Amino acid sequence: MTPERVRALLDDVARGILTPEEAYQRLAWAPVEDLGFAQIDHHRALRQGVPEVVYGAGKTCEQLRTICERLAHRGNGFLVTRADDAARKALPEAFPDAEVNDLARTVYLGPESPTSARTRGPVLVVTAGTGDLAVAEEAAVTAWALGNPVERLTDVGVAGLHRVLSAADVLRRAAVVIVVAGMEGALASVVGGLVAAPVIAVPTSVGYGASFAGLAALLAMLNSCAAGVTVVNIDNGFGAACAATRINRLCELSPDAAPASARAGA
Repeated sequence: MTPERVRALLDDVARGILTPEEAYQRLAWAPVEDLGFAQIDHHRALRQGVPEVVYGAGKTCEQLRTICERLAHRGNGFLVTRADDAARKALPEAFPDAEVNDLARTVYLGPESPTSARTRGPVLVVTAGTGDLAVAEEAAVTAWALGNPVERLTDVGVAGLHRVLSAADVLRRAAVVIVVAGMEGALASVVGGLVAAPVIAVPTSVGYGASFAGLAALLAMLNSCAAGVTVVNIDNGFGAACAATRINRLCELSPDAAPASARAGA
């Protein structure tokens, strides 16, 4: 259930299309649906502005298909992250309109009613190197699915510092910046020292032995001398996009905020 669907339901009552009792029955439909192996939180969009997202790792194709069927039945669509090869093949067979991103390992089916949430501007996903793209794409697809305009700035790590410095215009127009970097994770500090927008740093497990599967980048980002850089867990592009969405929707609290511009392509 989304805010748009609740408003449409109330409008139908006001116009006499539905009786109050019929509207009540629809709203009273249990917000949590117990499937035995999962409990789906159908009213999360009403509380948080975005619906529940399905973490695909560890779930069978049949479990994922059932969960997605129940989400889609309510009109919310669905986003599956960390979907393995089998899931990325099985879900589009059940949902032909679903969009698969093999690099991000996501499967996305849009909601029946597009989101009307207002945002401050684009979420910019900045990637240090091509090896970090899988995590960066997870962040970009998630941010897009949650209603943000999304832009990308790829392969601008500090090994060639001029690349990110030459992208000043792209950096300046971002409302929130997600920086995805492995190795020593220095790009987050560089970007954090250049922009006024909130910066969310995502360390990745990309790197040689002393990177300790992303721990070196994580600690470097946590110790950034650029004030205000926020850090999520290793390889957690999804979490960064969720945080960026909450920041980007703060303008909804202001009645004078301008509506979002048209979303960029994912």
